[in-house]
Amino acid sequence: MTLSRRTFLKRGALALVSVGSIPMWGPRFLQQLVFAAEPARGAGRKILICLFQRGAVDGLSMVVPYGDKNYYAVRSEIAIAQPTQKAGAEGVLDLDGFFGLHPNMAALLPVYKSGHLALIQACGSPSSTRSHFDAQDFMECGVANDKSIRSGWLNRTLLACPEDRARITSFRAVAATTMLPRSLQGDHEALAIPDLKAFGVRGANAKAGSGPSTTAVASGFEGLYEGAVDSVMHGTGKEAFDAIAALSAADPTKYTPENGAQYPNGAFGRSLLQIAQMIKANLGVEVAFAEIGGWDTHANQGGAAGQLANRFTEFSRGLAALYQDLGDRMADIVILTMSEFGRTVRQNGNRGTDHGHATCFMVMGGPIAGGKVYGKWPGLAHEQLYEGRDLALTTDYRDVFAEVAQKHFGARDLTKIFPDFKLSASRYHGLVRA
Repeated sequence: MTLSRRTFLKRGALALVSVGSIPMWGPRFLQQLVFAAEPARGAGRKILICLFQRGAVDGLSMVVPYGDKNYYAVRSEIAIAQPTQKAGAEGVLDLDGFFGLHPNMAALLPVYKSGHLALIQACGSPSSTRSHFDAQDFMECGVANDKSIRSGWLNRTLLACPEDRARITSFRAVAATTMLPRSLQGDHEALAIPDLKAFGVRGANAKAGSGPSTTAVASGFEGLYEGAVDSVMHGTGKEAFDAIAALSAADPTKYTPENGAQYPNGAFGRSLLQIAQMIKANLGVEVAFAEIGGWDTHANQGGAAGQLANRFTEFSRGLAALYQDLGDRMADIVILTMSEFGRTVRQNGNRGTDHGHATCFMVMGGPIAGGKVYGKWPGLAHEQLYEGRDLALTTDYRDVFAEVAQKHFGARDLTKIFPDFKLSASRYHGLVRA
């Protein structure tokens, strides 16, 4: 069997055993695997973690413009109350006298106050589409309406960054998802690793009496590998295998986050925990991706409590846990959140909101000039709304992405990342510290 390095990586096929038997791909396969996974060394590696809120999050509930008098007039049943000092009250968490965090996002308030969380209101895509699928594809491709661009902006960012071949590994770009997201598709290799427990050497039928044990399978693979090292690579690649073995042995159920961090239960929390594990394994992660759905709140959205509030609890606690778990490593890490579009300003007849336009993005990390809500506020009066119904766009999402790509990663030619967008550093918000 011949399997090219590109094909192997594109498939994210790092589960060496998927059907309960030892992979018999031979020395050629193993040589490709080793050379694709040289372990990273050294500190100071810049890392970007992108989190997609799929389904169009209501940015007006996430970061509430309680200082705009029109906010309460159009959201009589789902508005979040103004800040209050009363015990047990569920008002917004004041940020600057005009904006406030949803009360269920209290986990992020200390990060904001520390100056490591920035919020960008009225941000998003200029595309007028209200299709989730088109809007997500456009945003992940880094375009407005161009369906001819199929590679992702994150993939092109990696290609546009200075390369230190001694530091680049096949773990440079990873997604904690089942399928590789559009953002990471393209000419640069990327991996989809949905579950670390399925990574590396393990048997599918590891239960007692039901087939070959994980230990037996692992031993067989290690023998095969060692033979390849001796006969094909002449002793090289041992460190790479050690790194792979260490990651394959990482059991998320036994992992202890640092600094008292507690990830929320559920798929999102597990994804963030595994991203932290991979970063700490020093395998050369530079870009990581995760996603969380459940934001399409057409009915019974709720205000301070309800279905949307519950999503905010999970989302904010996950981000706070990741930030806390990574600790000092956050000095070189930026976390960027995004959503395909926002929700309508006015609530609908089902006490929900429909597909809108602009929303709110978040940028977090040590390199971020936080403690501030960025972006020009367009207002919520009827004449100020986009198409008379939505929050108007004042910050194109590509200006935010471009600033992170250039100032955090050192991307050189931004026109190759955002091909149909006229970039201008004058539109940067100063999100990333110089």
